[in-house]
Amino acid sequence: MGTPLRPDLLQRLAAQTSERERANLRRRLRTIEHVEGPWLESGGRRLLGFCSNDYLGLAQHPQLIAALKRVVDDEGVGGASAHLICGHRREHAQLEEALAEWTGRERALLFSTGYMANLGTVQALLARGDVCVQDKLNHACLLDGAQLAGAELKRYPHADVAAAARQLQSRPQAAALLATDGVFSMDGDVAPLAGLAALCAREHAMLMVDDAHGLGVLGADGAGSVQAAGLGQREVPVLMATLGKALGCSGAFVAGSAALIVGLMQFARPYVYTTAMPPALAAAARAAVEVARGETWRREKLQSLIARFRAGAMQLGLPLMTSHSAIQPLLLGNAQTALAAAQALEQHGLLVTAIRPPTVPQGQARLRITLSASHEDEHVDQLLDALGSHFHGQANASSHGATGNH
Repeated sequence: MGTPLRPDLLQRLAAQTSERERANLRRRLRTIEHVEGPWLESGGRRLLGFCSNDYLGLAQHPQLIAALKRVVDDEGVGGASAHLICGHRREHAQLEEALAEWTGRERALLFSTGYMANLGTVQALLARGDVCVQDKLNHACLLDGAQLAGAELKRYPHADVAAAARQLQSRPQAAALLATDGVFSMDGDVAPLAGLAALCAREHAMLMVDDAHGLGVLGADGAGSVQAAGLGQREVPVLMATLGKALGCSGAFVAGSAALIVGLMQFARPYVYTTAMPPALAAAARAAVEVARGETWRREKLQSLIARFRAGAMQLGLPLMTSHSAIQPLLLGNAQTALAAAQALEQHGLLVTAIRPPTVPQGQARLRITLSASHEDEHVDQLLDALGSHFHGQANASSHGATGNH
């Protein structure tokens, strides 16, 4: 008999994609042709967007654009090399200093993306035989980082400090990292950081916070969820945050002690072996830090819009989750129900994303509504009117014997 044929990898991938299609969970790209504040143009239509992570409305801020143009004219576009060869420019160094000072840490280190920052940091800190304890709703890159490191990954029910303690205590001799999102990207709630910090101090574990969705939005001058919880470098030795959300740019950083940063420069492979971000982008991000810290009205306006949306959604009896961040999900359960709601909103000229498994657990499909300082009160009212019209229309249809989407 001949050697059996190996499985064909593309055929297997196509079969998995077909399975997703059958379950109505296939992801699709939408091309956005133009952006102007909260407005998006797609497929020739002008839509009011409630799905961007540009929480402070900085992506089109004139100071950021001017900083980027100035350095592009002077230095060109690409970084042309890894940081450790000849890619680390003055603009990168200045941005790292600004981020460290803002977050109250000794040093900061730039990465090209948040995914790479988390992979590189967790993989540099942990080894086989160590334990990594994580919230079940952590971002995928924190989970992937622990697996890349070869550490034992132990997960605890969302925001449950007592369960996190049990996971740490099950491996009392192992070196341990406890990693959590600061603001959870799909639920919008904030981690119990004070409780987790106290736990890590008792258990001699290191605490790492991914504050991608908290930086710029929370804290007295926008330094994020760790600052808002009254914690610093001693309690949270590893802080990661991104530059592509509230700061309106692209890239990420890790901030902490000099020992942490020097260590990451040696051992974080996604840092060592990647071309540096364009220096003009670093200059724009530094301008964004200045604006985010100085223009406090942006955070105040965002908080006012969040309060307005939540009050209106409660009046309408919508399935709000317990979030006071810019991320305001409506938990609908069924993936088809979430898709139908998103499609109905689009008919009203509103772009809101339906989030379905496997991004969220089975039975927890939702509309992920995000608010921005670039929105106005009337935009929020327009969204609430459309939501009320859709859900109350559905309720009336089902009370008259319609089958609905279940």
